[in-house]
Amino acid sequence: MTQLIDYVLTRGVAQVEKEADLRRLLLEGNNGEPLRIKLGVDPTHYDLTIGHAVVFRKLRQFQQLGHKPVVVIGDWTARLGDPSGRVEARKPLTEEQVNANAATYLDQFFRIVDREKTEVRRQSEWFDSFSLGDAIKLLGYKTVAQMLERDDFSKRYKSGIEIYLAEFMYPLLQGYDSVALRADVELGGTDQTFNLLVGRELQPTFGQKSQQILTVNLIVGLDGVKKMGKSLDNYIAITAPANDMYGKLMSLPDHAMRTYFEALTDVSTEELNEFERKIQEGTLNPRDVKRRMAREIVTEFHTLSEAQEAEEAFIRQFSERKLPTDIPSYTVSEPTNIVALMVTAGLAASNNKARELIKQGGVSIFLQGESGEATRITDGEFIVPVAPGAILKVGKRQYLRLTA
Repeated sequence: MTQLIDYVLTRGVAQVEKEADLRRLLLEGNNGEPLRIKLGVDPTHYDLTIGHAVVFRKLRQFQQLGHKPVVVIGDWTARLGDPSGRVEARKPLTEEQVNANAATYLDQFFRIVDREKTEVRRQSEWFDSFSLGDAIKLLGYKTVAQMLERDDFSKRYKSGIEIYLAEFMYPLLQGYDSVALRADVELGGTDQTFNLLVGRELQPTFGQKSQQILTVNLIVGLDGVKKMGKSLDNYIAITAPANDMYGKLMSLPDHAMRTYFEALTDVSTEELNEFERKIQEGTLNPRDVKRRMAREIVTEFHTLSEAQEAEEAFIRQFSERKLPTDIPSYTVSEPTNIVALMVTAGLAASNNKARELIKQGGVSIFLQGESGEATRITDGEFIVPVAPGAILKVGKRQYLRLTA
């Protein structure tokens, strides 16, 4: 048990507030009751990235120790918008948008955490009955000076960028969630540290013990530099097909592999150290380590057989320079502009994105199918002919077989 607790409190962990206290709780128990491990999620989008899965996996580890995950759907805070890491105010969402996003969030969340052993709550259970007096009382627990100690608020204030009073409410609302749920521990990414501490500070004023806090390291996106995020288009969706997920993971810069291994796999630290030693000695190719990383992570979100098939497809396509065997088909009835075709077929999000891909040299066509050579498309006015069997390639991994 001591070894398991060491693993949970150190693997991919950035910081544990009062680690000795949390370790003692995990070892000695909580008066015979499982600890209530809180995680708040704001359904601000319809899909999640494997970056979100980092903290989900940590929650699962606590669950495997026998403790109770309590997931809070932020149906109030999502309407305010989390100011964490933001240089400007986030656009508020409607109640309808939040509810629609929440449904898909939970579906993806329960791919990782055991649904039957998880308590799911919504902020509206307590905030719908909040009065103006309750809100003013909550605001009274923090000063403006304390709020401006927060790094993102401080930077915006010094830069003359507006900070709305509603944004000050966000950490207080999230903190009050811990009071409403009587949380023993709260998890989050390093960007959530301030919010988690507010909950810890609020609980004693309501006659409760202060929650313990554990933050996990955030993973960088596929660019290897910035935090993974949908707005930066450097992410992998939890729902991405196995082949797409594997291919994107193989594009990750070598220096980020260790973080991905630690955050998204259970490969032992000893083995990771051995990988690094052999790479430095020149006896192990980083490409082979990255294949192991990609296979392990794809298995986390799919199955081992799907991960192995994705690896085989990747090797066949990139190492042996062969086209994939499972290219989806798309029907064209008349000669079509390449930009329009890319957008309607879902290969580009917009006309501008399609033109940008063409300008970057990322679009080509195999007019004779597998037996022919690729012709790079360099003009956004290019007309795709009705050529049954032709294959359109966009970027490194997207293919489309044209049928009449």
